[in-house]
Amino acid sequence: MKKTTLLLVTLVAVPCLAQKPGEKESGYPVIGAAVTSASEVQQTARLPESKLELASSDNRLVEAFDRAKRQAMGFVFEGDPVGPWYEAAEPGREAFCMRDTAHQAMGAHALGLARHNLNMLRRFAEAISDSKDWCSYWEIDRYNRPAPVDYASDAEFWYNLPANFDILDCCYRMYVWTGDPAYVNDAAFLNFYDRTVSDYVERWGLGLKDIMRRPRLLNLRGMVDPNKKFQTARGIPGYNEGDNSYVLGFDVLANQYDAYIAYARIQEVRKDYELAGAYLKRAVDLKQFLDTNWWNKEENCYYARLNKDHKVEGRGPSRLPYDYEGYGGDQDALYTRMLERALPGRSRWDYPEVPFAWIGDFVTRIMGINLEAAPAGLSAQQGFWVATVVKTQPGLGSQNVWTELRNLPIRANEVTVRHEGMRRTVLTNQHGPAVIWQATFEGAHDTLLLNGRPMEAHSGEDASGRVNSSLRVTISGGGTASVEVAGPEK
Repeated sequence: MKKTTLLLVTLVAVPCLAQKPGEKESGYPVIGAAVTSASEVQQTARLPESKLELASSDNRLVEAFDRAKRQAMGFVFEGDPVGPWYEAAEPGREAFCMRDTAHQAMGAHALGLARHNLNMLRRFAEAISDSKDWCSYWEIDRYNRPAPVDYASDAEFWYNLPANFDILDCCYRMYVWTGDPAYVNDAAFLNFYDRTVSDYVERWGLGLKDIMRRPRLLNLRGMVDPNKKFQTARGIPGYNEGDNSYVLGFDVLANQYDAYIAYARIQEVRKDYELAGAYLKRAVDLKQFLDTNWWNKEENCYYARLNKDHKVEGRGPSRLPYDYEGYGGDQDALYTRMLERALPGRSRWDYPEVPFAWIGDFVTRIMGINLEAAPAGLSAQQGFWVATVVKTQPGLGSQNVWTELRNLPIRANEVTVRHEGMRRTVLTNQHGPAVIWQATFEGAHDTLLLNGRPMEAHSGEDASGRVNSSLRVTISGGGTASVEVAGPEK
């Protein structure tokens, strides 16, 4: 999977929302004048617990993991009017915003917060409306209100245009990880998906015929008034909030591409193969458009934005989907960066997105655990078709001898994954139905050892053009299997 990102943004600083008169204490830490990490504060109420555990030969990694876990769980709450939720916004707002929720959800799921993800994502889905030009609420507080710091009325509110697409893609990812049918059957979700890929695209000038000529500001209500702080922030054309000179950011289009694919996959699950095919074609058409109009051949990357003169400029990513960290196949660089991000006193560690995203990145990149959801339409063509495959590929680099992640929730299962360097992986299906495990390793190998026995391996290139070798194994509930590299690379 993808799209765990740390595009930290600067927002208007606001005071915390005050406790309502007569209301019971919620367990929020009283921090005083300075913002302090949740892991460094004496909590007044018992924190929710996470079963996710880590053991490793590298004590630095264990300390980083424990700190991120403790920090993230300090932002988790129950019993508020909004339902189960975690903070996903600027510290002190007692709220969750669309961008941060989409980028924290993977870490939250790994920590056992699937119920919180479902509730928060549904709150965004149910808030979409024509009166807001098919936007949702950018930020929702614990009282189940649009956060006052970002909302005055349906005519005046803060909104970044990648948000709808980011949330749609996130909903599909959480469906894949949980198997929860609400994501593909609930009326609020379905309405949000439908409106996002149609009405929202049209209303905000994001169709292929409009992209290169759209104005920066659309759907203004009344004359521009500099005293109305939200008027020009209602439809910011990217996640870059500090630059008012650009017309459209590449991040809008990259998220739109992901959303089209996610929407198509959801329709496949719902057995509407015609609609799924139509939106897969839209995704292909959008990518071709970007490859033709937004690709910088000299720099070998996409341009970052469309400027006020409707010219593309700036350096964007080198491929779709985004590799936000930008390390490609350099696992040592990624491993070092992950450790650096978790250092005590690290800037913005108090920001909820940071520890949640750290956990998500650790699971999907360092441990290399991802789920592959096969298109449902292939079930009629392939006798070996399975809906979901658990894929692992160690990302420990050369600095780590072994690392073991325990109690990771995957749909109806919990699993333990142990990597021994970059050449051996052990997976235990702790409980739940049988899982299909695809153990993957770098390089081209004729065989891989399954529980010590040589088996023919499959080799091929991944999305980045790197050659990998893999083996698929069925593991029943309570079962364990090991796969390791046998012999030199080809």
